[in-house]
Amino acid sequence: MKKIIVIYFTLIFSLQAQTSNITGKVTSEVGTPLIGANVILQGTLIGTATDSRGNFSFTGLTKAGYIVEVTMVGYKKFVSNPLNLDDDKIDLSITLEPQSFQIDQVVVTAGKHNQDISELPVSAYVINANEFSEKSFVKLDDALRYAPGVNVTFDQVSIRGSSGYSRGAGTRVLVAIDGIPLYTGDTGEIIWEVVPVTEIQRVEIIKGAASSLYGSTALGGVINVITKDIASNPLTYIRTYVGAYDKPSHTEWDWSGERRIYNGLTLSHSNKIGKLGFSLSFSRIEDQSYRQGGWSKRYAGYVRAKYTFNESTNLSFLANGYTQDRGTFNFWKDSRNALVPPDNDQGQRTPSDRLLYALVFENVVNSNFNYKVNTSLYRTYWKDDSESNNSSGTNLYRSEIQTEYKISENLLTVNGIEGSYGIVKSNIFSNPDAKNIGVYTHWEYDFNFPLTLTFGSRFDYGKLDTLKSFSAVSPKFGINYNLSKYTILRSSVGMGFRAPTLAEAFTSTRASGIPVKPNPNIDRETSYSFEIGVNQNISDFWNLDLALFHNEYFDFIEPRIDTTQISDPYVIFDNVPKAKIQGAELNSLFNFDRLNVTLNLSYMYLWARDIENNRSLKYRPRHLFYGKLSYSPGIFEFGLDFRYWSKVEEIDFELIEFNLLPDGHKRVDVYVVDLRGGVNLFTLGVPVNIYLNANNLFNYNYVEMIGNISPIRNISLNLELIF
Repeated sequence: MKKIIVIYFTLIFSLQAQTSNITGKVTSEVGTPLIGANVILQGTLIGTATDSRGNFSFTGLTKAGYIVEVTMVGYKKFVSNPLNLDDDKIDLSITLEPQSFQIDQVVVTAGKHNQDISELPVSAYVINANEFSEKSFVKLDDALRYAPGVNVTFDQVSIRGSSGYSRGAGTRVLVAIDGIPLYTGDTGEIIWEVVPVTEIQRVEIIKGAASSLYGSTALGGVINVITKDIASNPLTYIRTYVGAYDKPSHTEWDWSGERRIYNGLTLSHSNKIGKLGFSLSFSRIEDQSYRQGGWSKRYAGYVRAKYTFNESTNLSFLANGYTQDRGTFNFWKDSRNALVPPDNDQGQRTPSDRLLYALVFENVVNSNFNYKVNTSLYRTYWKDDSESNNSSGTNLYRSEIQTEYKISENLLTVNGIEGSYGIVKSNIFSNPDAKNIGVYTHWEYDFNFPLTLTFGSRFDYGKLDTLKSFSAVSPKFGINYNLSKYTILRSSVGMGFRAPTLAEAFTSTRASGIPVKPNPNIDRETSYSFEIGVNQNISDFWNLDLALFHNEYFDFIEPRIDTTQISDPYVIFDNVPKAKIQGAELNSLFNFDRLNVTLNLSYMYLWARDIENNRSLKYRPRHLFYGKLSYSPGIFEFGLDFRYWSKVEEIDFELIEFNLLPDGHKRVDVYVVDLRGGVNLFTLGVPVNIYLNANNLFNYNYVEMIGNISPIRNISLNLELIF
C-alpha cells in the first residue's frame, strides 16, 4: 500500500512538473487593449476571452504543440505559428488588424461548426457586440431592425419576408443562444427580453430555410446569439443608461403631460479559478413608455459556468431568465388617441417569468472527431388581468447529441439527433403537449481547387396533442465557388417545414374585444427555397454582395379573420394553400480607412403574395432600405442610421370594416433617422465608454403593426465601465 501511495504522488508531481502556461496581450494597431477577444487553442476545447487590459492566459497545459487563434468581430483573424511548450511559460504580444469586409469572419451557425462566411453557400450577416453599446440597444430585436434582409413588425422578426404578424403565436425564424433554441413551448414565439444583450459577443444571421439542420421554426432562417467567452482574468463590467421620450408631435396625443423616462443598470463579472470559469450578471430595466399602458419593469439574471477537465473535455452550465411586470397596449383607441388604449384595456397588466437552463458536454476524441451533448429546459409563465384573464405555464424540454467527423482532408460531416417535449397548463390553450424528434446529417466536400459542395438532410416526426402526427424530410444542397480572389459565387436549394404551434392550433380567448378560436384541422406547412448570390470585392475599399431568392410555401400558416358570421367575426389560424415570396437583396460596404469612415447600404425588394387569393401577403413591405454611416476620429465615434420601408399593402382590413380597430387603415411609408456619438477613453487609459443616442431624430410618426405608433423621438445617455 505504501508503495502504491508513493507511486501515485510521484505520478501527480511528475504530471504537474510537465505543465506549462501560455499568456499574452491582444491590442489594436494603435495599441488599444482589445476587450473580450476570443482566444482558443486550435484542436482543443480550451478557450477564453481577454480582460479589460487585453490580457489572457492558459495555465496547466501539458507540454505539447499548440496553435493560438484570436478572433474578434471587426478584426482579421490571428493564427500563431506552432508553439512548442518546452519552457514553463510562453508570453505572446498579438496585434489585430482592422477587417475592412465581413467575408473572413468565423460563424458556427450555418453548418453547426466553425466556418468563414466566405465559405458558406447561403447569405449571412453578423452583428458585433460594439453595436449594442454604440446604439444603446436594450433588446435583441432593436438591433435586428438595422440588419440587412431583416425586418421586425412590432415584436416579430422576419428574414426576407418569411413572417408577417400573428401577435405572439409562432415564428419562421429560429432564434437561439449558443445554439439552444429560445422559442416558447406554448406560443412558439420569441421573447426578446430573455436574451442578455450585455453578454453578446456577436449575433449570426443565416438567411433562408435552415430546416435541414434545425428543423421546424427555421423555415425562414436562423438567428444565433453567441455569448462572450469567460475571461481568464477577473473582468468586471458595469453599464448604466438613462433616456427620455420627447413630447408627442400632436398635442392631443400627449396623454401624460410629461416626458417619459427609461433607464437600466447591468452589473457583470467574469473570472476563472483553476479549471472553473464563470460569468455572472444582473440587470434592472425600467421603461415608463411613451404609450399609456406600455410601461414595463424587468429584473434579469445570467449565469454561465464552464469546467474544463482537460484540453479535450469540458462541461458548461447556463441559466438565464427574468421576472417582469408590464402594462397592456394592444391597439390604440383611435388615431386622435393614438397613444392611449381602448377604455376596456385601461389599467391592465401582464406579469411574466421566463427561465432557461442548459447543460452542455463537449469532448474532442481526436483531431478528426468530436461530439457534443446538450440538454435544456425552458420554463415560462405569464398571466394577464384583461377581460379574458388568460394565463399559461409551460415546460419545454430539449436534448441533442451532435457529432463532427473529419473523414479526410477534404470531407467533413456533422450528424445529430434532437428531441423535444413541451407541456402546457393554461386556460387559453387548454392543457396540450407537443413532441418532436429529428435526425440530421450535413456533409461538406472541399475540392483541391476553391469549390465547396454541401449537402444536408433532416427527418422530423412530431405530434401536437390531439392533432394528427406529422413527418417531414428537409434536404438542402449548396455550392460555394471562389471564382477569383475578388469574386465568390454561392447558391443553395432546399426544402423546409414548420409545424403549427400549440397557440395556433388551440387558442381560445378574446383580446381587445376580438375573439380568437382554435383550429383542430390546422396542418403543417412546407416550403421550397432557392438562392443564388455573388460577393465581389470591387476595390480595396468597396465590397458588393447581391442575392436573388425564390421561396414557395404550401399550406402556409397565417392568421385570418373569419367573417362568415357577420355578427361575430373572429380570428383563426389557417393554412393558405400556396404562397410565394421572391426578391433581391443588395448590400454594399465602403470602408475608407484613411478617413476613418465606413458606409453600409442595403436594399431589399420583396414580392410576397398569396397565390390562392391573388393578393399580397400581410405586413410585408415591398421595398426596404437601410443606410449606416460611421466616422471614428481618434477617441471619438459618430454615426448616422437611416431606415426606410414602403407602406405595407395588405393588413387586417376586416378589423377596420367591423369597427374592431378604429382608423386601423392609417399607415405610411417609413423614414427613420437615428444619430449617435460617443467617446472611447480606453485609448487614454481610462476604462470608460460614453455614448449619446438620438433615435427617430425627426419625430416621424409611423406604424409597424396597425394601431400601434412606433417609438417617438427619444434621447439616451449610455455609460460603460470595464475594469
